[in-house]
Amino acid sequence: MKLDNRLNAMTVDVEDYFQVSAFEGVVNKSDWDSIGLRVGDNTHRLLDLFAQYNVKSTFFTLGWVAQRCPDVIKRIVSEGHELASHGLAHQRATTMTEQELFDDIKQSKEILEDIGGVALKGYRAPSFSINDSNTWAYDILKELGFVYSSSTYPINHDLYGVPDWPRFKYKRENGLIEIPIPTVRKKGTNIGIGGGGYFRLYPYWLSKRRITEFMQSESAPYSFYFHPWEIDADQPKFNSAPWKSKARHYINLSRMEGKVEKLLKDFNWVTMQEAYEIK
Repeated sequence: MKLDNRLNAMTVDVEDYFQVSAFEGVVNKSDWDSIGLRVGDNTHRLLDLFAQYNVKSTFFTLGWVAQRCPDVIKRIVSEGHELASHGLAHQRATTMTEQELFDDIKQSKEILEDIGGVALKGYRAPSFSINDSNTWAYDILKELGFVYSSSTYPINHDLYGVPDWPRFKYKRENGLIEIPIPTVRKKGTNIGIGGGGYFRLYPYWLSKRRITEFMQSESAPYSFYFHPWEIDADQPKFNSAPWKSKARHYINLSRMEGKVEKLLKDFNWVTMQEAYEIK
């Protein structure tokens, strides 16, 4: 029995384990093609799991991954999921000039649309990297034909976060829709409950309680995000990475798939477009 009847958005950021921002200092992008890919098999595992529970998801996908795993992209589309952009090669928007970001997003969109055969409406910046320093990114997205973004996390975090920005879906001045990652308010502070490392770190009962608390106090849909590498406990380890990066990346990988399965059973999941009524 579902704990709440509302439709919520399930989202997957499709990138491989060696492409995450936490390992930028130990993995050179020039070496990516020499590293064995795991993202294809892991994403197929997720698609199998979603099919088992009749869940539709939005897959924010790197163009780099799409070029190397076109079968994954075609399956995402053929099984009724939403295909969306996560940029080209997981470079944070805060590290690029306007022209570089334009080229990055444009190339990603063209690759994904060519392989998937569908028009993209959604974009998510790597590491939620749209903030006060680069709001011009929304004009780029509008110019390239996107309808919505889910690129902000209104929390305090050492790697990202815009705690003073809106917590719920809203429309930017140029008409583009931004859908922030969900939070709950505790003593005047936003607490992240959107998924990822927080979800792996905490026991499932605590995450479920916080999600339920959000649903009881807010009328907005809830959205959840995670990555294919988070269900892959056998992935190669980067022992030279900083201890904090390793702790964040490797904690509870062996438990993640079981937790996600519980989430699929307890709540109703659809794509971003359906949950947030994106036209």
